[in-house]
Amino acid sequence: MRLVSFLAILCCCKLHYGQQSTRITGQLMEMGSDVPISKAILSLESTSQKFITDANGKFELNLSKTGEQMLHISALDFVLKRFSLYLEGNPIDLGTIYLERDIAHEQVDNLISLTDSDLSDDFESVSSSMGLLQSTRDIFLNRAAFDFGQAFFKVRGYDSSNGEVLINGVPMNKFYDGRPQWNNWGGLNDVVRNQEFTNSLSINPYTFGGIMGNTNISTRPSGMRPGIRLSSSLSNRTYRGRLMATCNSGKQESGLAYSVSVSRRWAKEGFVEGTLYDAYSAFGALEYQFNPQNSITFTSILARNRRGRSAALTEEVYELMGSQYNPYWGEQDGNVRNSREREVFEPLFLLNYAMEKKKLNWNVGAAYQTGINSRSRLGYYNAPNPDPTYYRYLPSYHINSSIGADFINANLAKESFLENPQMDWGQLYAANANNDDKAAYLLYDDIARDKTYIASTSFDYTLNNLIKLGFGGNYKSTLSENYGEIQDLLGASFHEDMDTFSNTLNDVDGNVQKTAGEKFSYHYNIHASKMEGFAQAKLTSNKWDGFVSASYSNFNVQRDGLFKNERYLENSFGTGEKVSLSSLSYKGGFTYFLTGRHWFKANAAMIEKPPIVQNIFVNPRENNEIVPEIQKENISSLDVSYFVRLPSLTGRISAFYTRFQNTTDINFFFVDSGLGSDFVQEVITGLDRLHKGIEFGFEYEVSSSVKLTAAGNVGQYVYASDPSVKINFDTAGAEEELINLEGNIDLGVATLKDLKLAQGPQTAFALGVSYRAPKYWWVSATTNYLTNNYINISTITRTSSFLIDPETAEPFPEATKENVAKLLKQRSLEDIYLLNLVGGKSWLLGGKYISVFASVNNLFDTVFRTGGYEQSRNGNYGQLKQDNLSGSPSFAPKYWYSYGRTYFLNLAISF
Repeated sequence: MRLVSFLAILCCCKLHYGQQSTRITGQLMEMGSDVPISKAILSLESTSQKFITDANGKFELNLSKTGEQMLHISALDFVLKRFSLYLEGNPIDLGTIYLERDIAHEQVDNLISLTDSDLSDDFESVSSSMGLLQSTRDIFLNRAAFDFGQAFFKVRGYDSSNGEVLINGVPMNKFYDGRPQWNNWGGLNDVVRNQEFTNSLSINPYTFGGIMGNTNISTRPSGMRPGIRLSSSLSNRTYRGRLMATCNSGKQESGLAYSVSVSRRWAKEGFVEGTLYDAYSAFGALEYQFNPQNSITFTSILARNRRGRSAALTEEVYELMGSQYNPYWGEQDGNVRNSREREVFEPLFLLNYAMEKKKLNWNVGAAYQTGINSRSRLGYYNAPNPDPTYYRYLPSYHINSSIGADFINANLAKESFLENPQMDWGQLYAANANNDDKAAYLLYDDIARDKTYIASTSFDYTLNNLIKLGFGGNYKSTLSENYGEIQDLLGASFHEDMDTFSNTLNDVDGNVQKTAGEKFSYHYNIHASKMEGFAQAKLTSNKWDGFVSASYSNFNVQRDGLFKNERYLENSFGTGEKVSLSSLSYKGGFTYFLTGRHWFKANAAMIEKPPIVQNIFVNPRENNEIVPEIQKENISSLDVSYFVRLPSLTGRISAFYTRFQNTTDINFFFVDSGLGSDFVQEVITGLDRLHKGIEFGFEYEVSSSVKLTAAGNVGQYVYASDPSVKINFDTAGAEEELINLEGNIDLGVATLKDLKLAQGPQTAFALGVSYRAPKYWWVSATTNYLTNNYINISTITRTSSFLIDPETAEPFPEATKENVAKLLKQRSLEDIYLLNLVGGKSWLLGGKYISVFASVNNLFDTVFRTGGYEQSRNGNYGQLKQDNLSGSPSFAPKYWYSYGRTYFLNLAISF
């Protein structure tokens, strides 16, 4: 209410002040072809005011600033240009300014190939956070994306759900995990590179946004460079080859403009064994401009991505097989077959209207998205685990035997594993053939089939030279159908849809015998919707500017069970309780300009947000239960920055402090705890996290050809509370085998405070040098050092239940504070040193622009661990201590290993 009153006062006030204005004119042309550059952006580096060149590349700026200033000129696919100007009220004619084509934008393609992979089933796709940074020219963020990203570095330790991605002003983040799904437009780099990024808590015209920053992707054909572009790429990371073709018409006399792009990416096997890659993408956009101020655009994006996944490895497996080993695949009829594939195909359609006037910008958008996100895996029923790395098949199982180390069988297990390290598909078919037509093994998909409707609007109005107002809102609704589907019975005739541990039905009202193509195991819908509105005001003067912004949202989610599960007869079928949460958020910022070349900036925010759907339902595959007393998450964030813009030196240094409060986390695993053994759902509530540190990035121009860069981050990301922990489990088994009859137990608090968060390296530094020759070739090298990287901890082992002996129900006598601390000491990962090289060359031949780009990452072929997690199987002190006595535990932490030396090569021709 106070914000509304404040905005009303601003609107009603008529402000008078005299300022001397300087008029700057000129024209932008492409070097070598003398073609005008339209829609280029010009601005003073000490302000956010922007000016756009017209269709002839001409511009006219009227600036109220005085004194020495830096003029910043940027255009899509061109090298940035900066001018030092002295403004004192006299007109300045800059004449014709030539911009050079920038083939360094091919680094974006390289970035996608570097990070287009999953860590694991339940961990983040790193491409989300790195993709958010691909359009920024900030020196530190550029290093974070293109260099630090290889080690899964996260800016300020933030999850990518804290950054928002929009397409034409329409929000794209998913309800399930809060993250954008970059695969939805993967392979379409030519037509999604027109991006506007606002860092951290800065004001954004389209959204209130997140604390990590916000990216708006514009697909308007009138903003894309006219012509045809063909490109071909080779790489040895996730895909081996890529072909892409794009045609942009530019604005026609009729007011129409269109853009079409298609691509194909493929690999029989990526850098890691058995990881196929198969992706097709298509894009089409049609824009009609009624007049220079009004336009309407229709966009369709169809991107299908199918790829084989790989596994985290224990050190024992890594030492036997190396970092490229992948247990998920095996040969069948001479072909590689991966049991764990992921397929994403979610077509997206958008309709947008834009009004652009001198003082008013208004955007309206509507979007519809549908499709599937599926993950395949093997199921086994009253049969041995088919995973070749299952703990009973490895040497450590025999070494850690409860009756004493058995080195003979350990050596036999080692020889057997080395001889047959891959999945044996033939053995699975044979087992099914001898099982009376019933499947002992089958291949199935976990499928999420979503239908999403989104409507959004935003507009900003420039009241006068001092005040700019902005308003906006959006509504989003998703119906997500989730189910298991039998993909292949592996020679069997049917599958008996029952839980083999309790002999209970998964689908009480359905057929017990299921065949290929049928839904089984679980089936439910998630209905989620969110309404959000925001208002903001920005004030600008010669010596300072500032902004305030507020947002209100209402979120609703509800589960609707479509299978009646025999283990949860009362709350598995039908609609469950609706969760409804309202959130109110504020943020503001202030910038003080010491001069036109030095300024200070401070931003602060108090944000409320609902938990992601993933952390609301305790066990959504089987019942409607929600986390008790579910709360909104609270985020408090502050950052302070110093910026410098000298003719030869540019950069910034920032300090940040962010606290996340009342967060929730849910994990699934089998545990041998001090209270008993079972498959459990671990519910963690009241979890706080603290992120603080300093980041910097500077660039020094030694000459017109040579530039030096330095960037770094020194962070501290820790747990900031001791959260509450509960475990849930079914009670369908024999009474004597249950942990208790209620199906849940409160484990109290877990002592996590001050332990490190597993958010990638918390300290990172980079030094770089680049050379750009007058003959249109360039090369750069960057050396990187990353450290303070920690693995994810097991929460249940930090509860009091860990100290209980399950045989006696009493604490272990030897579980002293010192012994427990030693056993549970959090593991850090090794320091990382990387050297990366990139370069390119371009030619202009007969009106055709040809470019070659090449990069080599991790030049010295270093193998390092990028992340990992503790397994929770050993949930009591005695068992974990016994497992670690040999130095090769059966349930050791699992790690992800880096790629070695990788390359990316791209050839493109434009005309």
